[in-house]
Amino acid sequence: MKLKAIITGSSGMVGKGLLLECIEHPDVESVLIVNRHSINFSHPKVKELIIPNFFDLSKAKEQLTGYNTCYFCAGVSSVGLSEVEYTKLTYHMTLNFAETFLAQNPDSKFCYVSGMGTDSSERGKTFWARVKGKTENDLLKMPFKAAYMFRPAFIQPFKGIKSRTRIYNIFYTFFSPLYPLLKHLPKYVTDTVTLGKVMIEFGLNGNEKKVLENININKTGKNL
Repeated sequence: MKLKAIITGSSGMVGKGLLLECIEHPDVESVLIVNRHSINFSHPKVKELIIPNFFDLSKAKEQLTGYNTCYFCAGVSSVGLSEVEYTKLTYHMTLNFAETFLAQNPDSKFCYVSGMGTDSSERGKTFWARVKGKTENDLLKMPFKAAYMFRPAFIQPFKGIKSRTRIYNIFYTFFSPLYPLLKHLPKYVTDTVTLGKVMIEFGLNGNEKKVLENININKTGKNL
């Protein structure tokens, strides 16, 4: 099987890392990157679709057809947002896209990037963790061929990738001298290459495990 993938959020660190791994992987046939604004990326495998409003996908349905895997990497930080605002931009936006993608591609897979600390019980004290947990839970209930939830922790950026969040870039620059030590903490640290390769592997071949914590991502990545 060849992977025909949609990637949302390719302007961000995780999505860009996945995109770079996709263009190098021989079993990835084509990639549609879906963003609110163009990232001006050109490659024979890649097409770009601009959707300014992810809550209105009515005009994009035909262009979202013909793909076997969706990687939903788009997301927002909870900093400065109320729970209502964060729920709208995380839960409702993701589910709306997933429902549209599934309707156009019934026999497909869906991969969602949440994060370490996501609360599957939906009853914890931290609202972002509850919202992420509800998002994961409801995606797993949808009739995809398979759905996978990725929960990375600290992500080391490779291949010139930078976060869109300025404070994160300062953080990465500050800790970069410690990367040789941090890589020995597989429970808490991964990198854009490993995460991208593992996501491609799950899109191509699937897996019995549906929710991957950071350590699971690294263990799987070692075998690729």
